[in-house]
Amino acid sequence: MDADAILDRRRLKQRLVFWRAVAALAVMALIAMGVGEYATQGDRHIARLSIDGFITEDRERGEALEDLVGRDDVAALIVRVNSPGGTTTGSEQIFHGLRRVAVEMPVVAVIGTMGTSGGYIVAMGADHIIARETSLTGSIGVLFQSAEFSGLLEKLGIKPFTLKSSPLKGQPSPLEPVTEQARQSLEILLKDSFEWFKGLVRDRRKLDPAMLKAATDGRVFSGRQAIKIHLIDALGGERAAREWLKTKHDISDELPIRNVRWGEKGGLIARTLDTVSGKLFINERLTLDGLLSLWQP
Repeated sequence: MDADAILDRRRLKQRLVFWRAVAALAVMALIAMGVGEYATQGDRHIARLSIDGFITEDRERGEALEDLVGRDDVAALIVRVNSPGGTTTGSEQIFHGLRRVAVEMPVVAVIGTMGTSGGYIVAMGADHIIARETSLTGSIGVLFQSAEFSGLLEKLGIKPFTLKSSPLKGQPSPLEPVTEQARQSLEILLKDSFEWFKGLVRDRRKLDPAMLKAATDGRVFSGRQAIKIHLIDALGGERAAREWLKTKHDISDELPIRNVRWGEKGGLIARTLDTVSGKLFINERLTLDGLLSLWQP
């Protein structure tokens, strides 16, 4: 290799090192800006909590909500909901967290594309619910899903063996048919959780028995339909939420909005990537234990 070629390679290597260093510094600067936005929130602002995708319990998210209680620099909380629901306990956790925040400041929910089932439970934690005309909401109910492969196993010549302390232990099981006793116990469980859900709707939305029956038959509603049966309060988006805060609570619409963050930085990035790819939704659907409050077309 001649001297000119060697020199060109050295120059190329130096350029690569330089641009890699620039890229690394840019990434660190972006991370520092994100951390700084959360760490230096001493000025008065409106907080925004985003609930996206499949809902499960999240201890760090719960702690982030608790941290809003008693904050003098937070004037109000906007909850953006774009979720088909998830586990009943995960939705319940957020609901109670929002009600604790609502003691200290106004809380308004904005339903985006979807706020159904557990997503609607979250929205009910707010003092005021707004949705787009074509947003999907409702799907008020609870379900339990399982699968049973005993017929397939028999065809394959596989005979599962199970020992259990009582007839209902481990029921339902994919390895054996569901017994009538197990079915009845699950129906009792579902009915109890459904009554809890309906009670939330009745109390939070102030519905009479006839309206409650119409709203809780499991169907989904568009925003245009939901406002007629009082499942939501207004049509619009975040701008409508800010107008409500200004009109009803004299909170300036010029206050900045800052996102509520929780968890480690790496965890936030992973959560975002999972939401975009759908990986989080699929994996958790396949491995869930417990009751679901979920709309699934």
